[in-house]
Amino acid sequence: FIKITTDANNWVIANLGGVFSISGLLMVIACIATYFSPLGKVKIGGAHAKPILSFKNWFAITLTTTIASGLTFWGIVEPVYHVSAPPESLGIDPNSPAAAIFAMSTMYLHWTITPYAIYCVPIIVFAFTYYNMRKPYSLSSTLSPVLGKKLDGKSGQVIDAVCLYTLALGMAASMGTSTMSLAGGIKSLTGIESTPVVWGIITLVGTAIFIVSASSGLTKGIRILSNINVKAFYAVALFLLIAGPTSYMLNLGTESLGYYLTHFFEKSLFTGAAAGDQWPQWWTTFYWANWFSWAAITALFLGRIAYGYTVKTVILVNFILPAIFGGIWMTIFSGTSIQMQMEGGALAGVLNNSGPESVLYAVFEALPFAQIVIPFYLFIVFLSFVSGADANTAAMGGISSTGISPKSPEPGILIKATWGITVSFVSWMMISFAQIDGIKMLSNLGGVPALILELGVLI
Repeated sequence: FIKITTDANNWVIANLGGVFSISGLLMVIACIATYFSPLGKVKIGGAHAKPILSFKNWFAITLTTTIASGLTFWGIVEPVYHVSAPPESLGIDPNSPAAAIFAMSTMYLHWTITPYAIYCVPIIVFAFTYYNMRKPYSLSSTLSPVLGKKLDGKSGQVIDAVCLYTLALGMAASMGTSTMSLAGGIKSLTGIESTPVVWGIITLVGTAIFIVSASSGLTKGIRILSNINVKAFYAVALFLLIAGPTSYMLNLGTESLGYYLTHFFEKSLFTGAAAGDQWPQWWTTFYWANWFSWAAITALFLGRIAYGYTVKTVILVNFILPAIFGGIWMTIFSGTSIQMQMEGGALAGVLNNSGPESVLYAVFEALPFAQIVIPFYLFIVFLSFVSGADANTAAMGGISSTGISPKSPEPGILIKATWGITVSFVSWMMISFAQIDGIKMLSNLGGVPALILELGVLI
């Protein structure tokens, strides 16, 4: 299995990087155009529809079910890679001021505007087709404006089956990230090494909890978890803003934001093909594939809870506000790890010797109140893991069930549990046998069919 997935992954990153990059940029353009178009004034569910959730709860669920588990892990770890090993083709010296600006601007690229645009487009289309056009609870419904009745019967089921595959892989990748992050925290607190056995125990516990949460339905489990999670996000970000290198992170963030906006198209479309540089394939392509693989099916859940709001508000909650939050988060967390790496280069050593999961806690160990902050951060990572898995097992269960409708939106617990266990096992297997590369492979392979679907949704 590992050999087959490795070979397939190598083909994807060698041949489709440019397609992913152009597609991501198209999603950004589509969101901005839609916001100012007549469609922006249309209310999901019709003119008299009343919202299912308050604005605050809606935003909390959106934030914690999209890329929250990635923010908690990669926000600190990823910039260390970029500072210590920037793309060779750009001629940037490792651990130089130019490398610091490149690293921070790259964090903005990977975690703000483009990923949330990739999520937002299918959310809008699914919400509109499900509630306003009265189409079935199915991803194939998002293609009905293009393909019409051709999607009835087996054709629509095939599309849904492919999308279940993409999310199973994308979700497994995200679970792998969270599992490694939690294992790193346990090692920091107890000294227990981060091994496949520890990863297996964490996966089992997490799976059990998110299945229980998912069984309680939208209004209970996920809403409670997401509200707690967002407050915890705010608390830890405020702590690091005060306890970390405040002036450095704000100044570097300002400078890097200018660089990111000035070079937006250049960074978005960088493939490394001319110089034979594989850096974009293992970073930017990895992220775009990950977002596409999640976005296709996450749209079912997030589109479902958009009922009663205008399309313009849907774009605000699923694109604009999360992108701003991601930018603030990266300024604080990435700025802290970049500063530590620039000062002594110690984090790159931790990365090479102990793995990426140890970098996270090496940063916190260098800050005040580490013995309090590390368990609290572990709690946030775990909540993010459970919230995202909760929402997506509900969506996967819905596609796999008959009779799902606005009046009866919840699938049975058995189908949710089946998906939860299956995805968890794939996640554990890939990180156990391929570590961080396993996470990237799952994302890339899941992203290809999801990319094709979302281009259809865009049309």
